[in-house]
Amino acid sequence: MRVGVRILPSEHWKSARHAWRLADEMGFEHAWTYDHVAWRERMGSTWYAAMPTLAATAGVTERIQLGTLVSSPNFRHPVPFAKEIVTLDDLSDGRFILGLGAGSGGVDAEVTGNAPWSAAERSARFQEFVELTDKLLRTETTDHAGVPLCLSSSVGGGAGLNRSGSDGGSIP
Repeated sequence: MRVGVRILPSEHWKSARHAWRLADEMGFEHAWTYDHVAWRERMGSTWYAAMPTLAATAGVTERIQLGTLVSSPNFRHPVPFAKEIVTLDDLSDGRFILGLGAGSGGVDAEVTGNAPWSAAERSARFQEFVELTDKLLRTETTDHAGVPLCLSSSVGGGAGLNRSGSDGGSIP
């Protein structure tokens, strides 16, 4: 049996790093953190971003797999998100696990200032988000013209998102 742990991104790093190290030292197979703008009962309290938290965690742990619980298209665009995934996978020496979900209502859905999406809209956006993120991670170039996500140029993917734009520039 494989056992994992969830660690909330709600503590200052000086305290949180000890929890992540302890999970690694105790032999947990994987550790997850919420990828949300805020969390229900923690509204108004300290809440850090998942990807930088996991990047810092990669530097203080050795073997435990690290994952998002869960990332959604509510407030993420696949292009910069795919770049974060590639970077985090590199920083963790391949220990990153990507957890994806369709999202729901609440602060994550409302942070962009748009009206909350219906279940059908969330489902359609999730499908497109997963398909595009997968393409960005697996292929050298990705062209996409969908609704609501649009890329007006090719974006490098499989090689660490190393190409972008019709002018031949790269994603920094």
